[in-house]
Amino acid sequence: MSKKLPLDPYKGVRDFYPEEQAFLNYFMATCRALAEQVGYVEYGASILEPSELYRGKTSEEIVNEQTYTFIDRGEREVTLRPEMTPTVARMVAAKRRELGFPLRLYSIPNVFRYERPQRGRLREHWQLNVDVFGSSSLAADAEIIAVAYGIMRAFGATDSDFVIKLGSRAFLDALTTELGLSEADAKKLRGLLDRRAKMPEAEFDAGLAELGVPKEKLSPSEVPQDIAKIIEDFHAAGIPNIMYDPGVVRGFDYYTGIVFEVFDTHPENNRALFGGGRYDNLLSLFLPAQAGGDEKIPAVGVACGDVTIHDFLAVRNLVPPYRPPTHVYVAITSPDLATAAHTFASQYLRPQGVNVAIDFGDKKLADQIKTANKHKIPYLIVLGPDELASGRFVVRDLASGDEKTFGKEQLAEFFLNLGR
Repeated sequence: MSKKLPLDPYKGVRDFYPEEQAFLNYFMATCRALAEQVGYVEYGASILEPSELYRGKTSEEIVNEQTYTFIDRGEREVTLRPEMTPTVARMVAAKRRELGFPLRLYSIPNVFRYERPQRGRLREHWQLNVDVFGSSSLAADAEIIAVAYGIMRAFGATDSDFVIKLGSRAFLDALTTELGLSEADAKKLRGLLDRRAKMPEAEFDAGLAELGVPKEKLSPSEVPQDIAKIIEDFHAAGIPNIMYDPGVVRGFDYYTGIVFEVFDTHPENNRALFGGGRYDNLLSLFLPAQAGGDEKIPAVGVACGDVTIHDFLAVRNLVPPYRPPTHVYVAITSPDLATAAHTFASQYLRPQGVNVAIDFGDKKLADQIKTANKHKIPYLIVLGPDELASGRFVVRDLASGDEKTFGKEQLAEFFLNLGR
């Protein structure tokens, strides 16, 4: 006997049955509405990129250990995108003469990383990316941080549910210069800070000692001026859950200025959810040199993934209950009535916006009702010769068992009123 094919998906990725797909749709719809509400427009791109796009632009750990990279049939090295920022930077650089700045863009792509699957991390996830190009203004940083705040509120979070922590790559760069660290050691320090929450404090201290970095240097007595300004403005706007944390550095090498992360405050999910920051030099890698220096397009952005948002909502019982798009299931007493049932639905329900699924009638009526329950369709109509002759139809609420009788002209109004 031949070996059966496996039933499980590839490790670290997910199958999306209707309930899981419904949450992903909810995530995307919420993100899309928030981004467009504040003036961002959607773009898209292929999941495949030349591998060189990520080398030296992302982080060594991601490029060397976490990318899905392969050689295609044309002997080209290709990578499934591990993030979206290098792609959108390439796109903006390519069309810079045609685009108006400041440019506000968003996307909700799937991204891939070969890492150990664990809580909050899978090998594929969907991710909202929101970016502003062409502005060095502190107001652009503040707007992106406000987008991060708006994302959390759009998913039903209160200010006590999360905190936004701001860090400064400029501070860290100044510190590494002061300490005389090589670029390699500076990268090690950024990586150590980025992983701090995932390791024992003694291990973190040992890492600092190995690099020759005094721990007290990571806790400056003064908040950087740009960060202080943002915090002051947010507090004045009635947003208290924002603070400075010099340990926030983000893992990507391309960040240049203010960086930030959104942290869950729930004790069962006390972790960073998502973040972003300024990356003023990334687009220069795609642009020709100009007289007096490289052409530059400053940028700042944020990215938020569906997995961490789901975990945030789950520990608070905020995941929306599954509601199938089908409003009513029509069971029929005989297979011969299938055509009449479709005619009935096409005349009195579907044109008015009521979504109807019709059984084929090749099972017992009790089994048809079980099917409707398994699909979690809320209402049932049993259609037989008597109903067709009288024009009167019984609508059963499958959760409560309650029944109401309507003429065919009143049916659509009943279902549509349920959504009001």
